Amino acid sequence: MIVGLIVNPVAGLGGAVALKGSDGPDVQARALALGAVPRAAERAAAALRALRARRPDVLVRTVAGPMGEDSARAAGVPYRLEHRPAAGSTGAADTRAAVAALGGVDLLLFAGGDGTARDVLDAGPRPPVLGVPAGVKVYSGCFALGPAAAGATAAGFDGRTVDAEVVDLDEEGHRAGLVGARLYGTLRVPAARDRLSGRKTGSSAAPPGSADSIARAVVAGMLPGTAYALGPGATTLAVGRALGLALTPLGVDVVRDGALLARDVTEQRLHAIAMSQVTHGVLSVIGGQGFVIGRGNQQFSPRVLAALAGVVVLATQQKLAALGGRPLLVDSGDPRADAAFDGHVRVVTGHRESVLYRISSASEELS
Repeated sequence: MIVGLIVNPVAGLGGAVALKGSDGPDVQARALALGAVPRAAERAAAALRALRARRPDVLVRTVAGPMGEDSARAAGVPYRLEHRPAAGSTGAADTRAAVAALGGVDLLLFAGGDGTARDVLDAGPRPPVLGVPAGVKVYSGCFALGPAAAGATAAGFDGRTVDAEVVDLDEEGHRAGLVGARLYGTLRVPAARDRLSGRKTGSSAAPPGSADSIARAVVAGMLPGTAYALGPGATTLAVGRALGLALTPLGVDVVRDGALLARDVTEQRLHAIAMSQVTHGVLSVIGGQGFVIGRGNQQFSPRVLAALAGVVVLATQQKLAALGGRPLLVDSGDPRADAAFDGHVRVVTGHRESVLYRISSASEELS
């Protein structure tokens, strides 16, 4: 089996440091200056290890250095270099050139986010592809649930494909709180719906007032002297409105006793707060995908999750019903931290309304 591999080494840099994306050299430089740690190569290596465990005969064709070679070497898989990008260059043009150089593989894996998916799409004719989620925002339907799912899906690929949508947000508008994903096209991906994350959907189907009803329930349950870290999402913004606070759109804000304690926090700041006082996370579910952790809220890192006193999950009944029985998902980047969530979680669905719903590590959804 011959698999291509392209890694966007700067994908996901802006998440934990509250930049809400990683597009552009200025944002990437700022993220690194704030202490961001690249994770795309590590996640690509995890996908390759899962692939080789099932297909020992696999040969990886890839790109020199951090755009693939480093991950293949870390995973211990046989590989062959097909392309060398310009020194120090990891832009969109390099991704497109790499796609062209890796034609003829059985399946092309790429590690990145929605911006990387757009670059793969723009490259023109290509083999079937599969995304290893490594970006801040992963709203397109061409990504596997997680790195392990990507490797398992690649190993079982039998040539059958389906079309998956590629969507992306304008990151400048995203940072300003203007959410509106645009459809750019489709990519052919393995026909393995149960291992694909699916495209993010909005909450327009929810009856008016649903989010406000959930917000009232959350506020009523807040304990005196306790901090609450409110993740991104329309439902958590409604919690802010119920408190009389204007929260950061798509950021993480911390409130205590009805007042804003910290605005638009980074992972480092959130960890410091959680270590210094009792703190609960308040997280909404991504529509259509079911992710609670790991998509757009990387501030909730494994060490932050370990420091939290608890997690409150919010979703409308319509959003849960749209999952069709599929579990809520956790993909923090640490399988052990994710596994701690396996089981069931109480989801607040309205004022004095909640349901017990299955939640799982994205790495466990392989059977």
